[in-house]
Amino acid sequence: MDFYGFCLQEAEDQFVPEMYPDGRESIGEPFLTARPRRLDIESGGHTHTAHLRAEVFDAEPPADTREPWEASGQAPLFSQSGELRIWGVAGGPIGESLELGATDTQWQVRVYCTGRAEVGRLAQLEVPKGVERYLVQFWPAA
Repeated sequence: MDFYGFCLQEAEDQFVPEMYPDGRESIGEPFLTARPRRLDIESGGHTHTAHLRAEVFDAEPPADTREPWEASGQAPLFSQSGELRIWGVAGGPIGESLELGATDTQWQVRVYCTGRAEVGRLAQLEVPKGVERYLVQFWPAA
């Protein structure tokens, strides 16, 4: 995580009309912004290592109550390749791809986050690891 944000973006660059972070709305809010072929997510801390868990469902899952989530949002996302990359603001693509299991699909995506307040405080003093945690759920749009 860098500069308070990251995105989930179509893995095939030629399908993305505006590459991240171009067009990024702001720092911190709104938590989740849908853009063509990408979802911009704002973090609680500047530079840190967050934990992200992705789940793919056949239908809309119930709201997640496993954590006391500090922020959540839902948005549509079309993926032509069926694969997404995580992008940092300055760092570009980070880590492995997220395989969604279907190409040319309109997805509904729910994003949850916890640890925002704590990582905001800690990131002013150090580079925390695993304090901010995300759950991202995908299911095909009806």
